[in-house]
Amino acid sequence: MSTDNDAPQSRVAREKLIDLAAEFYDQFAEGDVPTMSIPTRTKSNIEYDEDKDVWVYGDRQSTRSAKTVSGAEKLLKATYTIDFLAQQLDEDRSSTLRELYYLSESWDLEEAQFESQDESNDLVEDLEIVSEVTREDFHMRPEESGATLMGPLQIREQTRRGEREIHCQEDVGEGGYQIPNNPDTIEFLDHDADFILCVETGGMRDRLVENGFDEEYNVIVVHLKGQPARATRRITKRLHDELDLPVVVFTDGDPWSYRIYGSVAYGSIKSAHLSEYLATPEAEFVGIRPQDIVDYDLPTDPLSDSDINALESELEDPRFQTDFWKEQIELQLDIGKKAEQQALASRGLDFVTDTYLPERLTEMGVL
Repeated sequence: MSTDNDAPQSRVAREKLIDLAAEFYDQFAEGDVPTMSIPTRTKSNIEYDEDKDVWVYGDRQSTRSAKTVSGAEKLLKATYTIDFLAQQLDEDRSSTLRELYYLSESWDLEEAQFESQDESNDLVEDLEIVSEVTREDFHMRPEESGATLMGPLQIREQTRRGEREIHCQEDVGEGGYQIPNNPDTIEFLDHDADFILCVETGGMRDRLVENGFDEEYNVIVVHLKGQPARATRRITKRLHDELDLPVVVFTDGDPWSYRIYGSVAYGSIKSAHLSEYLATPEAEFVGIRPQDIVDYDLPTDPLSDSDINALESELEDPRFQTDFWKEQIELQLDIGKKAEQQALASRGLDFVTDTYLPERLTEMGVL
């Protein structure tokens, strides 16, 4: 059963897909070789938009052309996928990216079948870019991410069984409210939140909830679950934009975790076509900072060669071109150490909620 809010989006998505397939037909009818142009999806064609503080695609284009066998096969696969997605939207069904890959094995032409899930994933992203419709509006889902939020927020959620209202503290268990694949089906009804805290690890998220940090400081705790899924980044952006709430990000103290912060704040190279939809440039980094390792004498692990290479790469990364990040990354390279969020427990289980976060957030002007 479609919801009233979702139906128009589904119709628009279907129309744009059909229009794309119609372009191929029109090219045939006019005696032209069918083609499809998309931005070149390579690192060299990613540009950092300093005005918007997000990653975007550059001007270079790649063309899928039926003039070559490989190009013709890509257009064939695109056509079969468009047909499947249009039928899925007609029937108000949904599927996962993994299911699309396996489903293609039932298609009548072997040349239309995908050789790997990476291939089918890339094609769905191509269709997003060309049609300017997100995969969520195609009713395509990733595999379950399990990311959650907990905090003083009341929402109305659209489900296949109708609407339901949920308070994301009072009506959920300790695990919190699970973020749906398409957060645009959520309506924010009311809140008592003062800010949003995005947390990388499940262990730290559980510590904050167990210690009542969300209640004491009126904070919506968003569990990123490692590198955050699109739905997690989208709901974080909506909470910031629509409720005018500051966003702060709390991760481990290593180069890969700094990139988690970067994806929340500035977007990622892989989803550059959706940066304005997913990224929250105003998000700030709480820690763990290399300076924390020194100041709190935290338990650490030595930096690996790949850690060192990643840190050196980040010194050239447009997302980290500030005095703060240069100073912290250079300090980390100097001390040769990294630390996890849970290393704060060496000061006691309550240290993170009683001392570390209150002091840091006050210093940042959030509290």
